[in-house]
This record gives sequence, structure tokens and C-alpha cells, in this order.
Amino acid sequence: MQRLFPYARIGRALFVALVVLALGGCGLFPEVKDETANWSADRIYQTAHEAMLQGNYTRATKLFDQLEARFPYGRYAQQAILESAFANWRANEQAAAIAACDRFIRTYPNHPNVDYAYYLKGLVHFREDQGLIGYVYELDLSERDPKEMRSSFAAFKELTAKFPESQYYQDSIARMRYLNNAMATYEVNVASYYYKRGAYIASANRAQQSLIDFPQTPANEKALDILRASYTKLGMTQLAGDSQAILAKTYPDSRYLTGAQPDRSWWKFWQKEEEQYGVQATGQLAAKPWWKFWD
Repeated sequence: MQRLFPYARIGRALFVALVVLALGGCGLFPEVKDETANWSADRIYQTAHEAMLQGNYTRATKLFDQLEARFPYGRYAQQAILESAFANWRANEQAAAIAACDRFIRTYPNHPNVDYAYYLKGLVHFREDQGLIGYVYELDLSERDPKEMRSSFAAFKELTAKFPESQYYQDSIARMRYLNNAMATYEVNVASYYYKRGAYIASANRAQQSLIDFPQTPANEKALDILRASYTKLGMTQLAGDSQAILAKTYPDSRYLTGAQPDRSWWKFWQKEEEQYGVQATGQLAAKPWWKFWD
């Protein structure tokens, strides 16, 4: 026991030293100063806005957050929420961007620029899944979640229903059409996934549901072919024949009947130059500066 005594004293000495460091630790590091401490709301906004336009989205969102916290009831606070949402979106901070859009919609439902909040929310969900175009190329979609597509569609749908005169209306309609086609393709590719694994009942049910949920979409052609093939495998000759007849009547030149190669160009229809409004997939700001609504 006596041999342990020196180690005990060393332990106590270390403990005392740590306590002293903890108590005086604040003096060991320089104090972090807030550069905006004495700035006006106008200066914070202009600096944040300039940072956003220059692509410094991290600095922009930080300044917009400070502006909103320090001047919550000023005219710049409303704009700070919108531009913070945009900056977060461009910085790939999707959750923060969506939260800002929802906060603006909830706080200022009658604001003249609230349609932009709905539109930007739709864009955030629209672009979050970078593999969206992959749906068209018949990838294995069993590991993909169409949740973002549904959320994007819902935001655009709400915008078009509430603001038919919005400058973002036409672009939202085009994106909804694209998303509808993409979701239909997703469902049909899941049906194909089941078919390739011999789950013919599941593939038939999924293909049939796709036809019900997404009528008049390009994916219907493949859905009918999967339905026909699934019923054939299940020995349901009457249903297989009916599916064949519908496919032939609806798509007389179907590649599933003729063996021709598919035309995959339909998903590019919304990228026409003349149909662009506001913030597009390129992330550019609207031609008419929406952030100057008070001028």
C-alpha cells in the first residue's frame, strides 16, 4: 500500500491542475467577436444578399439567420427567410431549405411572394434525388424511394391550385407532368423487378396499379406488356389475351409488339428554353428580381 502512495499524490496533483485549467480556460482562447454586432438590418441583408449572389451560400445563410433573429419583425426578416431557403438549397442543405419555405408559408400565407416559397419547395424535393433520371433507364429501383418525387409533386400542385396567375405556374405544370411520368416509370420498373424474380402475382398487381394511378403516361405501354407476360406465366390465358388486345389497340406500334428500340426522349420535354420561369434546374434567379418586392 505504501508503494501506491506516490502515485496517489501524483493523481491528486493532476486533478488539481485540471480544475485550475478548467476554471481559467476561458482566458486561454481569444474571444470570438461578432462582426455584425453593430450592423443595421439593411447592412446585414445587403452583405448576405451579395454573398448569395457570389455563391458563398454558407456565409449567406449565416447572415440571413442573424438578420432574422435580430430583426424578426422588420421588412428584411421576410426576405431573409426566402433568400435563406434559396441559399440553403444551393448549398445542398435540403432540410434547412424546406424548413425555411414551410416557415415562410406558415408565417406569411398572404405575402405577394408566397408562391415562390411553394415553387422553391418543389424544386428542393425535385432535385434532391440526383438519380431521378435513372428511373427512365430501367435501373434496379427496388432500393430507391419515390418519396421526394411525391413531395415535389405535392408542392407544385399546391402552387398551381392556389396561384393560377403565378409566374411559376407554367413551369410547375411541366414539372408535375414530368414527375407523374417518372413516378409511373418507377412503379412499372418495380413490377419488372418482381417479374424478373418470378413473383408474377406481385408484378401483375403492381403493373395494374400503375395503370390505375398513372393513366395516360408513357409507362403504360410497358405496364401492359408486364401485365400480359405475368398473366401468361400464371396460366391466366384470358387475362393475358385481354392485356395483349389492349396493348395492341392502345399502342399499335409498340416496341413490345414489333421489337423496335425504345424512344427515351420524352423526359426532356420540360427543358425547352421558352418554358423556363423563375429558378430552374440551373439554379438561376428569376428574370424579374423577386427579392425587390418592396421597391
